[in-house]
Amino acid sequence: MGATYPNPLVGSVIVLNDKIIGEGWHQKAGEPHAEVNAINSVKDKSLLKQATIYVNLEPCSHYGKTPPCANLIVENGIKKVVIGSVDSNSKVSGKGILHLQNNDCDVIVGVLEQECLNLNKRFFTFHNKKRPFIILKWAETQDGFIDKLRNENSENLPNWISNAYSQQLVHKMRAEEQAILVGTNTALNDNPKLNARNWFGLNPIRIVLDKSLKIPFHYNLYDGSVKTIILTEKVPEESPYKNTHFEKIDFSKKLSKQICDALYKNEIQSLIIEGGTKILQTFIDENLWDEANVFVGNTTFENGLKAPKLKKVPNEIKKISEDTLKIYVND
Repeated sequence: MGATYPNPLVGSVIVLNDKIIGEGWHQKAGEPHAEVNAINSVKDKSLLKQATIYVNLEPCSHYGKTPPCANLIVENGIKKVVIGSVDSNSKVSGKGILHLQNNDCDVIVGVLEQECLNLNKRFFTFHNKKRPFIILKWAETQDGFIDKLRNENSENLPNWISNAYSQQLVHKMRAEEQAILVGTNTALNDNPKLNARNWFGLNPIRIVLDKSLKIPFHYNLYDGSVKTIILTEKVPEESPYKNTHFEKIDFSKKLSKQICDALYKNEIQSLIIEGGTKILQTFIDENLWDEANVFVGNTTFENGLKAPKLKKVPNEIKKISEDTLKIYVND
């Protein structure tokens, strides 16, 4: 999770006489695909002609950074192929299956299909809906606030609600998803880094809403450590900041669709929206989200900035020490 973007998550096993003789998975974009690793792991290649290869996603049939896997299966004489789900990427989308069938392979499609679709829900959402898979995330107090009220004398630091274990879980989420988004007020109030420093993995691309470029350029979001996209109405002629890109959107029109279009253009398959309340509620009200993770901390603020309202029953509730995590799925 998190290492293969823009590629999907794919694993493969090769079986002969009910025994696994080879296995492999796609570990990183630009590196060999699952089928390549599985075939290469078989010590005696002569066994492949009697073997069956299982793969959760249709083998690719086009030349990208690596050669087509469908060709490799044919070249190695594997005659039986079991596929979990069809690849909806227009570059593949049935072409891999057709290539196998045209070369006398016995192809079975749709085994554990729902599980395979769920595994790559980010990839399929991106290609089918032309937008990222959207995860809403916030922490709220027992009395329903996500932040204390701020003034010009307030420190530009987070008012922590969740515990250290919940915070680590959030960093795990960041390492698994491709991008993370915050609004101007969250950036100004918290001066966040939006990285995955408390978990092993890649840092997400940072997406920042800043209509008139209010966020000071000495803030962490401009430190150049991670690719950062600023969605704004004031695009500089040239970006003076390393690893920072500016995209123009119209703040007088609906923002959520424009955000999704900008991220689709940048080939971003999944997005965590971390706040604040205004941008989270916008996506909720427009029903433009796929999952929500709401951390309820063991604390109260008595007053402050109200948390977003999500009129659904949680699909799952977990305890994280004294915190409660409510997980919602937008079916």
